[in-house]
Amino acid sequence: MKHRIHSDDIAIGFQIAPMIDVVFVIMLFFMVMTGSVKVERELVTKLPGQEDLTQLVKFPAEEITLGILEDGTVTLNEETFDSPKDKALLMLTRTLRRVANSSAQQNQLVLVTLQAEEQASYERIIDVLNSLHQAGIQNVTFTVGNAPL
Repeated sequence: MKHRIHSDDIAIGFQIAPMIDVVFVIMLFFMVMTGSVKVERELVTKLPGQEDLTQLVKFPAEEITLGILEDGTVTLNEETFDSPKDKALLMLTRTLRRVANSSAQQNQLVLVTLQAEEQASYERIIDVLNSLHQAGIQNVTFTVGNAPL
């Protein structure tokens, strides 16, 4: 008499042994490959001779961080400017004009990062953008929240 096995009697489960084998093979592959990665290095050398003085020397860009707090306070590199209720932002605009003029004389680019807190009013952001426009600064980047720069 033959004994039949019903499909209900077989307990098919998750086979962990093949998965462990695959993980170890992948880990072994990456361990072997990290030894073959070549690190490129640059040797900066200066050869003797005369320098070409006719080329224009480019200075690095000047970076400014403007912060807009939830209460409307505006900061420039963590220094508070004007009152939170002042819509014109005259002191900030004057300072931005001086920075723009100084950078133009030194042939520098002015980069501004506008960091507004999440609950800062849109109207205050527009006030700061108007000050940047009046100062003639066009390179502006936006961040929202208290993300570190």
